[in-house]
Amino acid sequence: MVFSSLLFLYAFLPINLVLYFLTKKREIRNAVLILFSLIFYSWGEPVWVTLLIFSATIDYFHGLIIERHRHDIGAKLAVLSSLILNLSLLGIFKYSGFIVENINALAGLSLPVPSFSLPIGISFYTFQTISYVIDVYRGQVEPQHNYAKFFMYVSLYSQLVAGPIVRYADVAREVNYREENLHDVSAGISRFLIGLTKKVLIANTAGAFAEEYLSGDLTQSTTAAVWFGVLMFSLQIYYDFSGYSDMAIGLGWIFGFHFLENFNYPYIAKSATDFWRRWHMSLGQFFRDYVYIPMGGNRKHQYFNLFIVWFLTGLWHGASWNFILWGLWFGLLIMVERLFLRKVLDKLPAVVGHLYLLLAAVLGWVLFYFTDLGKAWDCLRVMFGAAGTGFWDITLEITLENNLFWLIAAVAFCMPIYPRVRAFIENRPALANVAGWLKTPANLLMLATNTALLVGSSYNPFLYYRF
Repeated sequence: MVFSSLLFLYAFLPINLVLYFLTKKREIRNAVLILFSLIFYSWGEPVWVTLLIFSATIDYFHGLIIERHRHDIGAKLAVLSSLILNLSLLGIFKYSGFIVENINALAGLSLPVPSFSLPIGISFYTFQTISYVIDVYRGQVEPQHNYAKFFMYVSLYSQLVAGPIVRYADVAREVNYREENLHDVSAGISRFLIGLTKKVLIANTAGAFAEEYLSGDLTQSTTAAVWFGVLMFSLQIYYDFSGYSDMAIGLGWIFGFHFLENFNYPYIAKSATDFWRRWHMSLGQFFRDYVYIPMGGNRKHQYFNLFIVWFLTGLWHGASWNFILWGLWFGLLIMVERLFLRKVLDKLPAVVGHLYLLLAAVLGWVLFYFTDLGKAWDCLRVMFGAAGTGFWDITLEITLENNLFWLIAAVAFCMPIYPRVRAFIENRPALANVAGWLKTPANLLMLATNTALLVGSSYNPFLYYRF
């Protein structure tokens, strides 16, 4: 089940909301969230819900052990136990096949390759429970003594399967004492529908174009066609993931949780460093706080630390060399920027930095898109005219002409137009009053449009469900 499905929009979510708001008792509302989270998670994979329960349970007890043994070695052993158990589960189910395949290739062996269906969201909830244990050890949060509350935090379906990575420290108060109100519910509905529109109207359309122009033998495609395909994937992955984050944040508001933002218009960045301050911010903050800084950060072995972080960032996205190379690509750019490039960019017009980042990001998405590195190489060759293909073709011209308005809108909304318009309106009472009256019709229009598109199309992937 995904948020952008008719089943979720017209059955699962309405029933969840009705049962949740039927009572004001916090314990019952928590129980409703747990029940629906388990249903949501187990909808397509009923077996793997046991991993979620196991991970939440062991780290609930790890938190209590740390509290009891805070001043002796027991606390450190609890942290170590949590890391070993959680990372072992992640390694077995996500990376074991990849590891064995590479051992076979390097050593000339024929060991049996494990084959597991990837448990949905395992990378996200593993990082959440690990961060909880470490934060309890550091004294940054108090351990949760109520198992039901802790399990609700770990299993909350709004952010469980595709993020953002929600640290317990950021929602600890709301786990215990949250208060839902009409303003947050209204704002949450709007935020959810904006995310849904990003996903259905833009990401799905861009994804269909990417699939059309990047499938098959790329060496038979024109340079412009391949560039168009890669640019469409660049739009797809941004709108898909940021749209999902919007939906997760909106659902959180409805239920009284305020998750931190996960995207801040990354394509307006002027460097790779700036890009990663804006893209999937919860992941970047996790690696900063739990890997980079503990290894020494900027104080010692800075570039080795950066290499490890970006190797892990790529590996986190998937058990394949293309993801590792994608992570190392950004790591290399950030290292070069720290060495000298950032100083150079700061002296040049801002547009130069923007163009540099856009080119760097687009080239990175080539590595991200193709798990087959041979196809990635073919793609790059065609993009830069090294494959002997033509530059332009009539099919692409027709595509551009027929979708011009959509293309302009998709590119425009990568920029912070909406928050600036909203701020302009909010500072003018008369306009704000009109906007308030138009909010409900606008929400209904978004819902109707998305519903019509979902009914009429079977193409509705969620890229980040692989994680």
